[in-house]
Amino acid sequence: MESPANVVEITDLVVSFSTDAGAVKAVDGVSLTVGRGEILAIVGESGSGKSVTAKTILGLLPETATARGAVILTSKDRASSTNVITLSKKKLRGIRGTDVSMVFQEPSTSLNPVYTVGWQIAEGLRAHGSYSRKEARAKAIEIMGKVGIPEPETRVNYYPHQFSGGQKQRIIIAMALVLDPGLIVADEPTTALDVTVQAEILDLLRRVRDEFGTAIVLITHNMGVVADLADRVAVMYQGKLVEEAPAQTLFSSPQADYTKRLLASVPYIGQGAAKTRERAEARAAETTASPVVVEAKGLRIEYPGRFGRSGFVAVDGIDFEIRAGEVLGLVGESGSGKTTTGRAIAGLTTVTGGSLSVLGMEMNGIKERNFKKVRSDIGFVFQDPASSFNPLLTIADCVAEPLVVHKRAANPHAARKRVDELLEAVQLPKAYGDRYPHELSGGQRQRASLARALALEPTLLIADEPTSALDVSVQARVLELFAELQKEFGFASLFISHDLAVVDLLADRIAVLYKGKLVEEGTGAEVLGAPKDPYTQRLLASLPVPDPAEQAKRREALRKLQATG
Repeated sequence: MESPANVVEITDLVVSFSTDAGAVKAVDGVSLTVGRGEILAIVGESGSGKSVTAKTILGLLPETATARGAVILTSKDRASSTNVITLSKKKLRGIRGTDVSMVFQEPSTSLNPVYTVGWQIAEGLRAHGSYSRKEARAKAIEIMGKVGIPEPETRVNYYPHQFSGGQKQRIIIAMALVLDPGLIVADEPTTALDVTVQAEILDLLRRVRDEFGTAIVLITHNMGVVADLADRVAVMYQGKLVEEAPAQTLFSSPQADYTKRLLASVPYIGQGAAKTRERAEARAAETTASPVVVEAKGLRIEYPGRFGRSGFVAVDGIDFEIRAGEVLGLVGESGSGKTTTGRAIAGLTTVTGGSLSVLGMEMNGIKERNFKKVRSDIGFVFQDPASSFNPLLTIADCVAEPLVVHKRAANPHAARKRVDELLEAVQLPKAYGDRYPHELSGGQRQRASLARALALEPTLLIADEPTSALDVSVQARVLELFAELQKEFGFASLFISHDLAVVDLLADRIAVLYKGKLVEEGTGAEVLGAPKDPYTQRLLASLPVPDPAEQAKRREALRKLQATG
């Protein structure tokens, strides 16, 4: 059964889950191979079966799952091949880490907060070999250095909270690499990261392949990441493999209708330029005549320090304005101050300096009882709708909540007619109002979140990364919906995102934040077409595009930018 050419061979894999309503088939007859040192990307929207296929390779399926077919995993030294599906739990523990490792999507939940990262990296060594404490620590320091953690000798004693998001993902990759496996399964390894950090992690994964000779199965819904990293691409839809081809071929001439639709859903820089130019020209006169809804002058927001430490300045003297009916896109990486700015406009964060006028109210020093008058004119769409909905309430009750709180309806039942109208406005059947948040998909929850934000017909809508956790096809539908609703209701909006292509599609103007300062502002054509600030140039160059040939050029351009800056 030895397979020297491939590190894993999947044949006719079928995975079913037992539910109260009967068996649900998540993977239906999938056959795939991964060669040594090859990067295979498995793509598809939520529910396509891509993560289930990947987790089968590690034997990580839950008790409710039944798997048929074969998943033949060959060790890196080619000495042994085993069918993962037939292995006992004890034997599975033996191959995890040594033959195959996993890099999880969310590093914060994968790392134990009470142990140092050095201890957690060494844990894999202790589980699989007779390493002394000193040897395990030395190996942990060595692997941390290899994945690009600065000062590994010192930072081996740090805890997870002392690292940034990108560094935590590097620690997870170090844990996966420490036993030198032949295969790494990376499940959405860059979804929660900024484009600049994402570019670094993609470079690291490429280096892992080249230096360690490790094959990688990459699970992602970001087609730019696929174009940047993958050698071959497998496209899944509703549990089936609909297309498989080398990356260059798949992007240049996709065969399956679903693949064509998936690629057409991907937003790219310049796509929105024509649309926003038309809008800007049509509204140039009326926008300048429109009243100012939000105006910031020298806005400063500082979080107080604790235990005698000095405070942290999140927003450092920025000026901008949003006029009635206008969409301002606010972009920047984590820690740039964009969410803090949005929260200050919504009255959720205290302004500590300068001036911030929201709907005619000065926010610096405002009392809650005074702000209450305008709170109903501000809608807020949160980044993660799953955690912003009360899981004990139905969707209808969640959407009705603002109406009840602001006394526009006596109770959720009285608000139901308005709730049904709102659900239909966001293209959700009104019957979905009787479902609970966990019974909706990510895209459906985000639509319900939009419905709730629009319940009081706000003058201003703040959208904080509303599409970052969604698949490209779902994201495209939500963005179209946002644009339609903005046109229909005419609200002004602050659209916060780290995805420049998304902002390009929607925003009339774009403001770029970096370390609390506003470094650039203008139309999409000005900021994205001819960026002046070096940071904006780096941000643009870091964004992967869904075209392998073009992406290779962009990667080279980014290297040059980083070398000069």
